[in-house]
Amino acid sequence: MKYFGTDGVRGIANQDLSPELSFKLGRIGGYILTKHTDKKNPQVLVGRDTRISGQLLQDALISGLLSVGIEVLNLGVITTPGVSYLVRAQEADAGVMITASHNPVEYNGIKFFGSDGFKLSDDLELEIEHLLDKEDNLPRPSADGLGTVSEYNEGVNKYIKFLEDTVDEDLSGMKVVIDAANGSTSRLVSRLFADVNLDFDTMATVPDGLNINDHVGSTHPENLQKRVVEENADLGLAFDGDGDRCIAVDENGNVIDGDKIMYICAKHWHNEERLKDNTVVTTVMSNLGFTKSLANQNIKNVQTKVGDRYVVEEMLKHGYNIGGEQSGHIIFLDFNNTGDGLLTALQLLSVIKKSGQSLFEMANEVEYYPQKLVNLQVPNKNSILNDQNIQKQINKVRAELGDEGRVVVRPSGTEPLLRVMVEASTSELVDKYINEIVAIIKQ
Repeated sequence: MKYFGTDGVRGIANQDLSPELSFKLGRIGGYILTKHTDKKNPQVLVGRDTRISGQLLQDALISGLLSVGIEVLNLGVITTPGVSYLVRAQEADAGVMITASHNPVEYNGIKFFGSDGFKLSDDLELEIEHLLDKEDNLPRPSADGLGTVSEYNEGVNKYIKFLEDTVDEDLSGMKVVIDAANGSTSRLVSRLFADVNLDFDTMATVPDGLNINDHVGSTHPENLQKRVVEENADLGLAFDGDGDRCIAVDENGNVIDGDKIMYICAKHWHNEERLKDNTVVTTVMSNLGFTKSLANQNIKNVQTKVGDRYVVEEMLKHGYNIGGEQSGHIIFLDFNNTGDGLLTALQLLSVIKKSGQSLFEMANEVEYYPQKLVNLQVPNKNSILNDQNIQKQINKVRAELGDEGRVVVRPSGTEPLLRVMVEASTSELVDKYINEIVAIIKQ
């Protein structure tokens, strides 16, 4: 059975992703880890987001790790990129984050990081999957050979200090509204942004286990848009449930997505001769207008299939240092090995402060093509996508659009959905083509 998707193991908490499965993932993942190290007791860092099922799954996972001799450092509630950074800073053997990121509260997930802070390789995931459906014949020590667990509260302090060290500007003079999505960044934003002298107000920083991503955060910026305008702020920043995404809102209440944030930062880094090979890596979901705007600045855009792991793979392969997704999942590889919302926010604020321009002025250089995304719930996303009639319609639309538009139809990596995206020179063409494709899929 296939357990790992593009972003770890995901499912409905206490059902698809049960504590029993969480225990097995810890036990088998820990066992695989011991096979790839000479240490008697490998060290693993474990963190989680604020959703109510996190404690349940964390305790089960840690029990599994302890049963095969792992030394566990419990980070508690922290961001996903915080785990990635601390694995490297602590020189640990692996990290695990329990989160379903931007998904609703009933979902949860388990994501593994290797000792380098990167997501676990496909080969190691396959090793774990191979044992998940087999009878458990792994070692069961009763005393000597069991692991230990310690609370590692200092980890959050180390992570905040690391973030502060990525900028050298005094960020005072800007008024910012910050939306923490009632998620992992909730207890971090006030400390971090106060330390860099930012004038800020916060919202959605009181998680209760059930309100994570609930009409707040990077996937629901409507309330943030209103607050920025009402408070006459310079901009707003919104994170998602596990803190690996960041989007912005300009002073007029317009959403500034990951494409525009990457454009602003890449242009600045290009002018400072910091942008490696004058290239930005994105997925096929990035807007065509973004690609053309980069070209106007003599910056190349290399595209991968959807999924931040594929963006990171391309960046590592060629030494690029900025990449990411339209959703706000942006990787600054000079600093961290995964998308980091807080890091992205600091880099954007630093560029704005240096430029002397407003966020609206900087983002307005990117002229977007009209784009529409429709999510269709389907019983079997992969078989439906491979249907001949659907493929024929997709190819017909692509031929008619030519170089002045795009169509992307893909299965969600985490939900039973087909995602249909069409981009064209006019909104009328977008609606026409997306309706044609959706109609065929519904049939």
